[in-house]
Amino acid sequence: MSEVAAQVWLPGRDEPLVIPEPGWAASYPPPVSRRVFAAAHVAAQPAPGDAVIDWESTMRFRDQLWAHGFGVAEAMDTSQRGMGLSWAQAKELITRSAARAGQHRAAGAAAALACGAGTDQLADGRSYPLPEIIGAYAEQMAFVQSAGAGVSGVILMASRALAASANDARDYLEVYGELLKQADRPVILHWLGEAFDPALRGYWGSTDFDAAADTVVELIERASGQVDGIKLSVLDAGREVALRRRLPAGVRLYTGDDFNYAGLIRGDATGHSDALLGAFAAITAPAAAALAALDRGDTNGYDAAMGPTVPLSRLIFEPPTSRYKVGVAFLAWLNGWQPHFAMLAGLQRQRPARHLLRVAELAAGARALTNPDLAAERMTDLLARLAGPERV
Repeated sequence: MSEVAAQVWLPGRDEPLVIPEPGWAASYPPPVSRRVFAAAHVAAQPAPGDAVIDWESTMRFRDQLWAHGFGVAEAMDTSQRGMGLSWAQAKELITRSAARAGQHRAAGAAAALACGAGTDQLADGRSYPLPEIIGAYAEQMAFVQSAGAGVSGVILMASRALAASANDARDYLEVYGELLKQADRPVILHWLGEAFDPALRGYWGSTDFDAAADTVVELIERASGQVDGIKLSVLDAGREVALRRRLPAGVRLYTGDDFNYAGLIRGDATGHSDALLGAFAAITAPAAAALAALDRGDTNGYDAAMGPTVPLSRLIFEPPTSRYKVGVAFLAWLNGWQPHFAMLAGLQRQRPARHLLRVAELAAGARALTNPDLAAERMTDLLARLAGPERV
């Protein structure tokens, strides 16, 4: 630990940005009062033509999520499914993560792993017969279910192909109903709002949230216990609470609301949300500390640790929201979890430098920079390299 606080001069500031020592524990046990998953990104390294997956860093990042008590939600949109990560690459990612989770469990450590199954082997931009969509889903679900004992669950991801092909709610009930019959354990459903992916507008057969929620509830009630929960990512706390109250007993609402998660997880006398968040990959240490406080019944401690992460997450997920992965990868680089600030398909170039600098400021304020000296060094290097349209 440095005797002098790490700091870096940022453009437009009269004083240097001081990066405090975070003060969090090096690891945390899985929380018992909430079930939580972090949607993990894929680390990349530059290569001629395009970046390639940095498998060592990608697996190390999952190690630190498990060490902080989070389950890993693998091969989801955070890992660039549909935005640079192909189904062939996703299969290798799932296989590697399942093996890694198995190693942790063999050593006596908790390592929950739920993996995404979707339809991204079908090309975007056209409609498909429902049996073809069911077949694509079934192929991926069967792969996840056969990936070994390291996988603890399946997440049925929202499908662009289904959104483009379904005529009404009945088509969604047909597709998901057939998939739930094939599932070998209860699954997590995935409702991703159009802020994250405009191609999913009108999912569940309606652009009206209440009508779409009716379809979701009907599907779950028909499912005979085959639905563990649903991840909801519509960035609207009121709608999330309304759906949560309608779910059958024992079915979890996993918040995917990267704007309002702090209050939704904290909950109130009427209930709380569990969580499956991309934000957790950016705020891992303070979020883990907050959840540990919640387990102790220390709501003030929870608020003190989680509250400052909310402005950071809101910035990372600001419109266009689909580019939030850039902020996740940027903070992983600042914290030393990957040697390069690089992403598949060059996605790191989709946020301007001024956005990244503000992310660094808010991350320092949330004590989400867990290696202050390295973060300051890398920020200084980044500022030295900025040029042209990226100059700030």
